[in-house]
Amino acid sequence: MRDIVVVTGSAGLIGSETARLFHERGHRIVGIDNDMRKRFFGPEASTAWNRAELERELPKYRHVDADIRDGDAIGKLFAEIGSQVGLIVHAAAQPSHDGAASDPIMDFTVNANGTLVMLESMRKHCPEAVFIFTSTNKVYGDRPNELPLVEKDKRWEIDEKHAYFKHGIDENMSIDQTLHSLFGASKVAADMLVQEYGGYFGLKTAVFRGGCLTGPSHSGTQLHGFLAYLMKCVATGAPYKVLGYKGKQVRDNIHSRDLVEAFWHFYKAPRSGEVYNIGGGRHSNCSMIEAIDMCEAISGRKLKWTYDETNRKGDHIWWISDTRRFEKHYPEWKLAYDVPAILQEIFDQNQARWKQAS
Repeated sequence: MRDIVVVTGSAGLIGSETARLFHERGHRIVGIDNDMRKRFFGPEASTAWNRAELERELPKYRHVDADIRDGDAIGKLFAEIGSQVGLIVHAAAQPSHDGAASDPIMDFTVNANGTLVMLESMRKHCPEAVFIFTSTNKVYGDRPNELPLVEKDKRWEIDEKHAYFKHGIDENMSIDQTLHSLFGASKVAADMLVQEYGGYFGLKTAVFRGGCLTGPSHSGTQLHGFLAYLMKCVATGAPYKVLGYKGKQVRDNIHSRDLVEAFWHFYKAPRSGEVYNIGGGRHSNCSMIEAIDMCEAISGRKLKWTYDETNRKGDHIWWISDTRRFEKHYPEWKLAYDVPAILQEIFDQNQARWKQAS
């Protein structure tokens, strides 16, 4: 019986949401996570608290403290459980632009080599399983910045006459000859590998190119975790720095539960080598300034923030995902959260933990 779901980065935002949802629906979970987030971003970003909650809450959860780059360790695990694996959700990653630039080898080996290890383990030990990869909209580099953008009072917006205005950016945007950041480049490599293992070997694989993935289980930090870190700073009184674009840069935001529901639909009716832009779309998006306003309204506190004109290299001015390709393939999937609901849940579920840690 192929009832095991293997989840990499299982103590992180998407990994833990995946573990919980598939556990709720009757699956055994094997979570692979060695708390690299703590190494990337420091103690405040550790996912140890979330791992402890998973082990306490989920009777059919098994934790494996292993590095996804370790082919021997991952291969040994899959040799043991492969015949029982029905799904692999690969959510482990080095997720930061700045982290990639400061240690390119670490970034590439985690994001690209680690993905290859997982794909090969699947191909050798459970080729009938489904493989889902959490990619990123950063594979498009800074090409979205070439779109005709219009400055509004609190946000940048695309020209209303443009094809992307109504629904956002689709999968046909080129990924070539653009500045990706080293993080974006390593994710492109992984993204292409997942597609090739689907197209070349005929495995059931999917790439989900996410916008901002968020939710209450995010261990947000300055370099990664936009909404979670912003709300944490507002709630605790910590200072926050806005980087570039007058704070009017726009992101669509998708709750981790909505994303994992998309995973569930793909798992139930898989395809080979698919690519989907996935995010909050027009239903759930905001600028930095708009997000600050919402956080202050929810928490009843003012954010102590400063502004630096220097934006991150390759950063997007405006990104909204067109999710219609996925919706066409899986019409029963619907977004349940918008930005205010996401922020309210982040605040409600974390304020006690933040207060205790401060």
